[in-house]
Amino acid sequence: MSGQNHDQTILLARDLAIGYPDHMVAKTINFDLHQGEFMAIVGINGIGKSTLLRTLGNVQSKISGTIEINEKSLEKLPPKELALEISMVLTEPVASKNLTVFELVALGRQPYTNWLGSLTKEDREKINHALVILELLPLKNQKCFELSDGQLQRVMIARAFAQDTSLILLDEPTTHLDLYHKVKILKLLKSISRQTLKTIVFTSHEIELAIQLCDSMLLLDGVENPFGPPCTLIEQKAFDQLFPSDTVSFDANTGSFRIEK
Repeated sequence: MSGQNHDQTILLARDLAIGYPDHMVAKTINFDLHQGEFMAIVGINGIGKSTLLRTLGNVQSKISGTIEINEKSLEKLPPKELALEISMVLTEPVASKNLTVFELVALGRQPYTNWLGSLTKEDREKINHALVILELLPLKNQKCFELSDGQLQRVMIARAFAQDTSLILLDEPTTHLDLYHKVKILKLLKSISRQTLKTIVFTSHEIELAIQLCDSMLLLDGVENPFGPPCTLIEQKAFDQLFPSDTVSFDANTGSFRIEK
């Protein structure tokens, strides 16, 4: 993606309402993200994090409002062009774990390959680069069913990365992982966004990790849905009302939640 600059708005949402024809899940969602930003969508269970991510990826229709990707209206992009702009990793199980790591990552090149699906030299370079950056090169000939959850998660991210889009959307990339592997994947994603200037958006329950690692956060709270850098959200007391105060309270000094005994 040559010729882009850090000031370029990669993803923009204005007065966005999401959900289903008979059920609005969330509304008044507003944010804009620039090239190379690392953003988390956080909030309690059932608040609409996955629905928002699917809507941003055009997997699900919005109810109202505006979504722009690289200053173009999302719903006006033809599927082929959309696949060159956005790559996604949803929480659905992997279709074929019989593939090798290399083969699964190679699926990320589908928007570019000819109808026979044969890989060019450039395709192979992109695939290998994705394997290197996600520390998967030693595993590239292994079958996906032989991998741990954490390894498989990295393979799915590598597939999205091989697609070489300016925006990567990840739904709960740290589910089923222990704390060490959660931190490892999120730190890896942050370093990828820095090195490659790709904009990465992920949904997470790991609010404390996101506070420490993200450039910006969207806190879905069902009311104002505040967006901004974590330190600004802490100053605005955005996290204070997230959970019932008699159960969990937020400590602004440490950026962490405290269980009320």
